[in-house]
Amino acid sequence: MSVKRRRFTSQFKAKVALEAVKGQRTIGELAGLYQVHPSRIAAWKKHLVDYSAMAFNEPSTTGSNGAAPALTGQLYEQISRLQMELSRLKKI
Repeated sequence: MSVKRRRFTSQFKAKVALEAVKGQRTIGELAGLYQVHPSRIAAWKKHLVDYSAMAFNEPSTTGSNGAAPALTGQLYEQISRLQMELSRLKKI
């Protein structure tokens, strides 16, 4: 008999992790309430604490997001050239 693996949404993980960080209930109580293993809740809590600073990072104007459209255009041009060259070589 196979057991179907449960998948949790990021919203659910954030909700449970925030409750764990608040400390109003123990991890064991949260595990019983949400039917999730305590080690999972502890991992989500650790992840939330470790990466919470990223929520306050300012978006970079010189980051990869600005360069992506220009790079994409160049790559499409190169693909077109290579496809034309390949079709010419197939005819020979």
